[in-house]
Amino acid sequence: MNELTPKFNPTEVEAGRYEKWLEADVFKPSGNPDAEPYSIVIPPPNVTGKLHLGHAWDTTLQDIIIRQKRMQGFDTLWLPGMDHAGIATQAKVAARLAEDGILPQDLGREKFLDKVWEWKDEYATTIKEQWGKMGISVDYSRERFTLDEGLSQAVRKVFVQLYNKGWIYRGEKLINWDPKAMTALSDIEVIHKEIDGAFYHITYQIEGSDEFVEIATTRPETFLGDTAVIVNEKDERYKHLVGKNVILPIINRVIPILTDDHADMEKGTGVVKITPAHDPNDFEVAMRHDLPMINMMNNDGTINENGGKYEGLDRFEARKQIVADLKELGQLVDIKPVRHEVGHSERTGVVVEPRLSTQWFVKMDELAKNAIANQTTEDAVEFYPPRFNDTFMQWMENVHDWVISRQLWWGHQIPAWYNEAGEMYVGEEAPEGEGWTQDEDVLDTWFSSALWPFSTMGWPDENSADFKRYFPTSTLVTGYDIIFFWVSRMIFQSLEFTGKSPFHNVLIHGLIRDEEGRKMSKSLGNGIDPMDVIEKYGADALRWFLSNGSAPGQDVRFSYDKMDAAWNFINKIWNVSRYILMNAEDVSADAVSSALTKVANKTAGNVTDRWILTRLNDTVERVTEQMDKFEFGVAGHILYNFIWDEFANWYLELTKEVMFGEDEAEKDITRAVLLHVLDQVLRLLHPIMPFFTEEIFEKLPNTSGSIVVAEYPKVRPEFNDDKASEGVAMLIELITAVRNIRAEVNTPLSKAVPMLIKSEHADFLNAVSPYISRFTNPSELTIAKDLAVPEQAMSAVITGAELYLPLAGLINIEEEIARLEKELAKWQKELDLVNKKLGNERFVANAKAEVVQKEKDKLADYQEKFDTVKARIAELKEN
Repeated sequence: MNELTPKFNPTEVEAGRYEKWLEADVFKPSGNPDAEPYSIVIPPPNVTGKLHLGHAWDTTLQDIIIRQKRMQGFDTLWLPGMDHAGIATQAKVAARLAEDGILPQDLGREKFLDKVWEWKDEYATTIKEQWGKMGISVDYSRERFTLDEGLSQAVRKVFVQLYNKGWIYRGEKLINWDPKAMTALSDIEVIHKEIDGAFYHITYQIEGSDEFVEIATTRPETFLGDTAVIVNEKDERYKHLVGKNVILPIINRVIPILTDDHADMEKGTGVVKITPAHDPNDFEVAMRHDLPMINMMNNDGTINENGGKYEGLDRFEARKQIVADLKELGQLVDIKPVRHEVGHSERTGVVVEPRLSTQWFVKMDELAKNAIANQTTEDAVEFYPPRFNDTFMQWMENVHDWVISRQLWWGHQIPAWYNEAGEMYVGEEAPEGEGWTQDEDVLDTWFSSALWPFSTMGWPDENSADFKRYFPTSTLVTGYDIIFFWVSRMIFQSLEFTGKSPFHNVLIHGLIRDEEGRKMSKSLGNGIDPMDVIEKYGADALRWFLSNGSAPGQDVRFSYDKMDAAWNFINKIWNVSRYILMNAEDVSADAVSSALTKVANKTAGNVTDRWILTRLNDTVERVTEQMDKFEFGVAGHILYNFIWDEFANWYLELTKEVMFGEDEAEKDITRAVLLHVLDQVLRLLHPIMPFFTEEIFEKLPNTSGSIVVAEYPKVRPEFNDDKASEGVAMLIELITAVRNIRAEVNTPLSKAVPMLIKSEHADFLNAVSPYISRFTNPSELTIAKDLAVPEQAMSAVITGAELYLPLAGLINIEEEIARLEKELAKWQKELDLVNKKLGNERFVANAKAEVVQKEKDKLADYQEKFDTVKARIAELKEN
């Protein structure tokens, strides 16, 4: 007997299942040349630690997509891989070494990199184990890492080609500097946080006079690098000073007073200090006036030799001492508190220092122009939700040159070499001859990640089988927080080097927040480890939560209550499956096929069988439609309602009238329908919840092989039966109405009560009267097209029928009128809503004909119910 345990235990069900899938090679492409290819490249997690919930969300949604497409017969490839994450990984390894008192410099570059590779191997193994617990169905035979030789070759080729086109250049510019990681950062690696600061008002003396001008700055330590002050040429207050000099306090260096439109007469004192090496606006002013640029900070954020007596001090300690010294000189006028935004490193969290530095840059104007133009073509990337296309376009339209060099050891070393003669060589391989030294910097991690969709497929070999078959990829799933970091860069690099968009669709999800709506962070201590959740609830429950938590693009709040609900849902299906397996363990595939044919032809089976098969068709159609639109939450809601309400709560209960009866032939039909619906439910659920669906699927008496490669359900038109669907819907509404009335007058189901049903569908209701009797327990049951309505009776109006329960002695007429008046108000509200919709000319003109007809059908139904309730109220008031 194919038994299931009485209670769903995720640990037992999921143990060893993933390894079996890998051994069976069910995740590899089918290799069917006639099948349409469908490919995904996994957003590579970095090798800095364990998976977080955000990455679990990425992988869950992509696994849902690829599993469904695989079942639908596509030739699917899901290529896994990991990212070296230069800054983050190097920082983690350096921190581990520091625990033993070792600095990276103590080891040197090569030995330090050996330690990083050890770290990579350790954490890559951990991540793959976690992927296994998540159940993601990737093809490990194609696994890649961003520092693989093949990917390194692609990186070098791209760098050299962009350099030869003049789109990569080396120059001295103001960049964002991370003093902790001691490396340059791109603009999008800087997070602007609002913090408490101050405006320090300082006076500069005019050379050769007793006159002073006042400036205001939030960073007084930077005045050590001032090379001018500016005023607006239209500012009458300072015209007499233009062309003169001011004396910088403390260090007594003389700098000129110039005019420039950057000085705002309406802002502050109208006098602006210019520190070109430490402020982006000042840098632009310096370029216009050919001013010197004095860098006054070391790589670690301490003051350098240009800082005079403050040399060696940390920048913030220098600030304190400079303020104290200015106060002592009498040149500190005021300190005014201010709340302002300050850039912080996305990786290390420290305050970023704008700093003049020689770096490598990518010119973005042409690359951005191509990406923008592509979004108006047939090859445009489709964003889900579409509003994120605007996010992408706005960034591309305002993008700055990209600083791509990083002062690190871990990463792709820049393919540029220098010799003592001052010559530079850029190439895919080192230059011939002696005396050449390679640039010590490495490339920004996102430079190699930008090539991921095509470099992982074998490019630059455009004859690679995978590149020809699976590129462009089909769908990318990622969070909205890396549209700028990664998505945009993949798009413009792919267009430049392959002439194609890297993927057809980009599904954007939000962030996972805690139950209070806060972003998860170490500082708040509110992070959730997905592996802890899996340990308690199982991967299927977590995957169900992640796929049903929100609509595309929306944030979701993690909740243990929702995890409990997910587990309960799985346990419900588990118990339904146990019941079916216990009652249909010997039913063959042929028997199921034969029975379904008879039901479709109406030569066997009852109305409930035809109803559930009709509802199954509707569910398959709607779930498939929503999955194709990446509306996993909507698809999950449809599945939940069908499985829990229609299949488990109603059909299973209705079948007991047959299963506890004497007609063996009818039992055989019902068993076959139960097995078929369960089989289809498992297939529909499998992409979302793979583990337990496989466990049950392999125990079904008429299945073979893995559900991973089983055919995904399709609509079978021969099962559609509108009359059966409408009839059972009326039956369910009637039973529900009786239960509600009994509850209102505190009459338990165990107590038989008389029941009268007035309906134009009396013949049908009499045919299903055994069901009515089983679920409502009438002492007498009268069903007719016309009958005398009792005076003292509880009543209900349902679609197609009026229900009366003469409960003499239990009814308060006034209370019954009050109840019916509430019901009348409810139907009036429904009528108003439908009339408003149908009165909207745009809706009627633009909606599908079937949608408009559905609203008209609702209007007729609600009007009939309204009129019937109104008439009943009038009857009670007359009596």
